[in-house]
Amino acid sequence: MIKDIQGLHHVTSIASGAQSNNDFFTKVLGLRRVKKTVNFDAPEVYHLYYGDEVGTPGTVMTYFPFPNARRAAKGAGEVRTTAFSVPKGALPYWRERLTAADVAGLSEDTRFGEARLLFQGPDGDGFAMVEVANDSRTPWTGNGVPEDVAIRGFHSTDMTLRDAGATTELLGFMGYERDDAQGAVTRFRIPGGNDASVIDLTQIDAPGAGQGAGSVHHVAFAVEDRATQLAVRKQLTDTGYQVTPVIDRDYFWAIYFRTPGGILFEVATNEPGFDRDEDKAHLGQALKLPSQHEHLRSALEARYLEPIHD
Repeated sequence: MIKDIQGLHHVTSIASGAQSNNDFFTKVLGLRRVKKTVNFDAPEVYHLYYGDEVGTPGTVMTYFPFPNARRAAKGAGEVRTTAFSVPKGALPYWRERLTAADVAGLSEDTRFGEARLLFQGPDGDGFAMVEVANDSRTPWTGNGVPEDVAIRGFHSTDMTLRDAGATTELLGFMGYERDDAQGAVTRFRIPGGNDASVIDLTQIDAPGAGQGAGSVHHVAFAVEDRATQLAVRKQLTDTGYQVTPVIDRDYFWAIYFRTPGGILFEVATNEPGFDRDEDKAHLGQALKLPSQHEHLRSALEARYLEPIHD
């Protein structure tokens, strides 16, 4: 069994426009844009990162905004909901704020004794705010959301599957323990992990999901460093998973593999962090390109990457 995974590192999704995506996460949700770069495999598309002050692992929502991308088809084999942690008593503030911003899909419920506010992103993305009593993470408050209600980081992801059995086994191998069950939903938690330590699996009878704007591209799990990552990779490959070689993503190193339920998982290092090429006071302001794409800067800015107005 793997013992080195700490919880979520980041969640990466697809959007249909960079400006609307940026406005939603910075101006509505109050997160900080900590990096403005490009998709390493498709440099004509931005890769935008939002999180706390420095993009601490477990707080970072990232997006590939493909201009005018078609909407995703919801179904089995996807992350249905990405949930953020907020303090106890924060949901009335967020309901009022999201209503004022004309955010769609607002509803409230309780899951495993925790109050939730569900809502949708600009492309129909599924999100929730979950009230958590003892989340010690320091929120970003530079965008006007009061500290006592601000987002602390991720709470969990909810994955929809036709058959949750094989993914349950995988999570157990990754160090997650079964925490509780409620109807078709089973909750897993990393003991002693970071505060983004929860995964929910929901078993549904539905056609397979189709990726597009509003869908999660992959879920990344955090490990401390490269040596730990190599050990995790060996354990996964020894168990039969087809895992990519280690890939340098400038701000972390990454490996990827497909789960039995069809969801793409990544294991990412906490090092070196988003301040490796920008000082903390100016994170996310300049367009940072990986070295292999720096020669394309003029063409990318002139022809492909729409200006983002803050």
